[in-house]
Amino acid sequence: MADWEGGPLAVSAVPGAGKSTGMAAASAIAIARYQLHSRRQLIVVTFTRSAAANIKSKIRERLQELSLPQGGFAVHTLHGLALNIAMRYPDLSGLNLENTTLVTPTQNHRLIRTCVELWIAENPRRYQILLEGQQFDGEETERLRRQSVLRTEILPQLANIVIHEAKSSGLLPEQLLETSATSGDAYQILAVAGGLYQKYQSLLKSRELIDYDEMILAALRVLENPGARSKEQSQVFAVFEDEAQDSTPLQTQLLETLAIDPSNPHLPPNFIRVGDPNQAINSTFTPADPIYFNQFCDRCEVENKLATMDGAGRSTQVIIDAANFILHWVNQSELAGSEQPFREQTIKPVSSDDPQQNANSAPIGLGLELYFPRDVYQTVESIGQRVVDLFETAKSRQLQDLENNGNLEISESEKSPNPYLKSMAVLVRENKQGKFIKEVLDNPEKHGLKFNLKALGIDVYDVGERDRHSQVPWEILTLLQFLDRPHSPDYLKAALKILSDRQLIPKQDYNALAATPEQFLYPGPLDPKQSEAARKCRYFCIGLLQARLELPPYQIISFLALALQYDQTELATADKLAERVAIETAGNTAMSAILNVLTEIVSSEKFEPVEAGENLEQRYTAKGKLTIITMHKAKGLDWDCVFIPFLHEQTIPGSLRVLPQAKFLGDFTLAEVARAQIRASLHGKDALPNLGEAWEQAGFLKTAEEFRLLYVAMTRAKSLLWMSAEKKGPFTWNKPENLQELKPCPVMPVLKQQFPENTIQLF
Repeated sequence: MADWEGGPLAVSAVPGAGKSTGMAAASAIAIARYQLHSRRQLIVVTFTRSAAANIKSKIRERLQELSLPQGGFAVHTLHGLALNIAMRYPDLSGLNLENTTLVTPTQNHRLIRTCVELWIAENPRRYQILLEGQQFDGEETERLRRQSVLRTEILPQLANIVIHEAKSSGLLPEQLLETSATSGDAYQILAVAGGLYQKYQSLLKSRELIDYDEMILAALRVLENPGARSKEQSQVFAVFEDEAQDSTPLQTQLLETLAIDPSNPHLPPNFIRVGDPNQAINSTFTPADPIYFNQFCDRCEVENKLATMDGAGRSTQVIIDAANFILHWVNQSELAGSEQPFREQTIKPVSSDDPQQNANSAPIGLGLELYFPRDVYQTVESIGQRVVDLFETAKSRQLQDLENNGNLEISESEKSPNPYLKSMAVLVRENKQGKFIKEVLDNPEKHGLKFNLKALGIDVYDVGERDRHSQVPWEILTLLQFLDRPHSPDYLKAALKILSDRQLIPKQDYNALAATPEQFLYPGPLDPKQSEAARKCRYFCIGLLQARLELPPYQIISFLALALQYDQTELATADKLAERVAIETAGNTAMSAILNVLTEIVSSEKFEPVEAGENLEQRYTAKGKLTIITMHKAKGLDWDCVFIPFLHEQTIPGSLRVLPQAKFLGDFTLAEVARAQIRASLHGKDALPNLGEAWEQAGFLKTAEEFRLLYVAMTRAKSLLWMSAEKKGPFTWNKPENLQELKPCPVMPVLKQQFPENTIQLF
């Protein structure tokens, strides 16, 4: 990057290679070499606001070292850059934020739900085909159940996924409908998806709303105009893109267009893309796909414009060896079928004269430790005991230093930071696993543990708790909607789902209960006898409805927070929410007014939960504490010691699941089939895969990404990587106490075989 003299350049970097640091240095060199300024500047683009702020500060530091002015560059997120361009030319972009509102649609967003209802009303025949599924005997209760599943689960999920996939790739609804003609499946899934997409676009326009994909499209509309395009390009010397493996085709098109020199449009764009396709871990729930960055790397390699940053100064040698081994083994295993999960690039340690402090540090213990515990409880006990040992070792070394220095005032020394404390994290696949670990460690007596982390001063920080706090407004709104209209099947089902997620009622198929709300809530003597699980659900709902009648409106939010058994921080968030609602409904405490305010709060997504502290990312990696965090959130971070428990085949790689309530359509999901068919079309496949082929391909995509996610998790560790596959674990983490025999993740037996000296058997 430092030697770059223009044109395209691909930089494929391994984990820990210092992509952002290298880009900051290359940016400063380019600014100095080409004497860039505010009217001809370098544009640096990355994925998140926090990453943008980080790169900006690093570039400024480099410019300061070179005694250069702090200008000549601008750092943006992709969507921020697109919005800036669109807002400068509202007539060309069609966007005007004074009249439009930004939305972030999800499966449960009212916009998606509305477009589903509109599509059903206008397409009764297609809807009837879906309702009948593979077979249907016409029984009324089953018909109502299927209607509930289609309207609240299957079609919203299909709309949500397809809209993101299609819009981010530049596909119009009409193109999707044309593509559906060649799919050949009985349900015409892409035709259904295209219809939902059309309704969504109409709703956006009529309600003056925009989404994030619309920002990119609006910026591209601006750049289609020759005058505007030339003006924008004349202000850009080059574009440097970080985290390029997460870009979509339209985003890449936007950046490539900006990187063209308008005075020499025949020349290739000045475009550097830096990323790691092996850390692409978002493609199963976003439109990102590593194939596009891989293709860019391949094109650059032909022209000798591909650089590989393979030196990583993060992990100790045995961790590097394990990560490299997994990469090559997974690629050769064919577990992902036709997919190649990884780009063949090997991590190498940096040279001994590397300027980084403690680069490729010495291992702690064996460096790599593979455990095969009896069950998940023994795993948590082993992690806790190892944390205690690390803490005690650090304390002992601190005391030894004090004795060697002749300072025996130990009580005073304990007030100062201990330089030997380690940063430690447990990386989990889902938040429910983290919640289980936290519960066990917080209650040592209940679970028979011989240590107490809290008593030793070791903080256990579950990052997932913050995510739960941010759900408070949505949960309260959902329950209030049920209390306002308890006979609505949709509101009843949504309320039951929240109560189930909070583990307050037994888990079951709530579509059957919600299909006939009156019969469920107030069964008569002639109605079928309810199961014990259904009765428990009914009693909880009746209790909430009773409170609605007896409590004044201003107390109802606080009551619901207590009924949901919120923790202290969630209760504080609920109190903050209640205060906000009280202020905005002053003089009108009707339920309709409260619901209107809450709906606006949730849809605007501007309500901040109460936090227990600040500088959250620094809290994630603070020394002397144990952070519990998901593998996805851990990307971009590192710790001295990383624990990765619960590595079972059902989790990684896992498999695509068809929920029992949706099996009337077949052994596949409409959303995943549609996604696979759209990607096959975008990748230039000759023919669209049929239902079976598309479902199989979707499974391969998931398998490939799950192995990349494990690779990311493994490469977070500096000095100790602790991995475990328990003989017994829960089938579902909703009930972690129900243990059964589980198969290990496929990588664990081969790691054990490859590194036998690093295997520790627990009994």
